[in-house]
Amino acid sequence: MDERVQELVSDFRQGFLTRRGFLAKAAGLGLSAASALALVGLGQPRTAEAQAQIPGSGRAQVPAAQPRGWQQGRGWGWVWGPGDELGNLNELSPQLTMKALSIPRSGRVYDLGLMYDRRSFKWPGHSPGEILTFRSQQGELLQRDLPFVVDPGANSLNTTFASCALFISDNVATQIDSFGHISMGANPIYYNGFRASDVVGDWGVMRLGADTIPPVVAPATVIDVARYVGQDPLPPNFVITPDILQGALASQGVDVEPLDVVLIRTGTAAVWMQGEGVGANQADVARHDSAGINLASARWLVEEKGALMLGSDTSGLEVAPVNDQLPEGTSFIPVHTYLIPMQGVHILEYHNLEELTAERTYKFAYILGVNKLRGTTAGTALRPIGIA
Repeated sequence: MDERVQELVSDFRQGFLTRRGFLAKAAGLGLSAASALALVGLGQPRTAEAQAQIPGSGRAQVPAAQPRGWQQGRGWGWVWGPGDELGNLNELSPQLTMKALSIPRSGRVYDLGLMYDRRSFKWPGHSPGEILTFRSQQGELLQRDLPFVVDPGANSLNTTFASCALFISDNVATQIDSFGHISMGANPIYYNGFRASDVVGDWGVMRLGADTIPPVVAPATVIDVARYVGQDPLPPNFVITPDILQGALASQGVDVEPLDVVLIRTGTAAVWMQGEGVGANQADVARHDSAGINLASARWLVEEKGALMLGSDTSGLEVAPVNDQLPEGTSFIPVHTYLIPMQGVHILEYHNLEELTAERTYKFAYILGVNKLRGTTAGTALRPIGIA
């Protein structure tokens, strides 16, 4: 059997493709629907020829990765015990890692990070950034303030160095929101019932910071909403509803499985890259940055599909202005309020999904390491990767 057909059959059997997606890809390989279904034991009984073409054991069986704390219709919530700071990242496991690493076929690596510098667009509620040269080769030789550099006996080669001082927000460019980022209530309540006295300090947050987020290796699904609705990038204030997400998934031939990282493409990252690669075109980015999911979509992805994390290629994931509200009351960011303090689900922002979707890569292994900066409310200027 052709290696591409073997991989297609394996993808379908492992649940990486819906039936529609399987048939669409089979047609692209010149297989009729009947022949394709016969290969996986569906439709008409297999012919002897079709039976002979079925790979034997194929890929090794992927370990099951069933969610432990999730309940369909409810999601997660505060189910991990007193003092927990991980939320549903408690679901990370060797089995989930192996499931993620079973997805790649070509070994293609995608850089999902966006470049940042002092001119980059930022949400108005975050501080500006500066990247300052703290030591320069020229300065060390001219100002002669470091004896070990200008001592001819110790440094006759005039070896010099450069270093920079960074003054930036902890919420810039590609990022992940920690549970210390969002609270609710006049006497602030954070995820798992933590109070401001537990969390807030003068030198960053004392609990629930980005340093609590472990390395993440998980299966991922990207939903290309911009391509599906035929507006790329999405227009300002575009509301991404559950119906739109379901339609886009169906058109891609994939579905969201429990414990998938779900990334939603609006096309805003492409606008960012048009600004000298760093989002320096702030007015253009701001126009499209307001497209996003509403609360109903967040609830559908968490409560019905079991998504591990939600993210997009915008600064805030959710639509602005607000489209719908929580039954408990109003918020200017109800999706953040629902996901972080109420459900214990981290939010991914400003992910570059352009190469993935240009190549119609909708399922991949997602790998993220968060900067080890204690006390930050978000892992910032990150460089996650996807492997397909």
